[in-house]
Amino acid sequence: MPIIKILPHPDYCPQGAEISAPAGTSICEAMLENHVAIEHACDMSCACTTCHVIVREGFASLNEIDENEEDLLDRAWGLEPNSRLSCQAYLAQQDLVVEIPKYSINHAKEKH
Repeated sequence: MPIIKILPHPDYCPQGAEISAPAGTSICEAMLENHVAIEHACDMSCACTTCHVIVREGFASLNEIDENEEDLLDRAWGLEPNSRLSCQAYLAQQDLVVEIPKYSINHAKEKH
């Protein structure tokens, strides 16, 4: 099972984390199932950018980006060449290092 190393994020994963999930699982599903509460305002339907992540290692092992995801990523805060919507990025057999950007463009986000 591939391991996802999540870099520290002040809101979602302050200490960082290492989680594992079976190949074929989306990065978003793997995070949620392992108590990393990444935003996913559209309920993982590829209709927003709140689950945007930057894949620091293992990017090439993920499934190809489709046109809809590319169009949405153009609106993501902090877009980088190795950005993905975590709800659309499916694990293969390779380990990943993932960074959750500091901000998203979820205007409805409430502070805890």
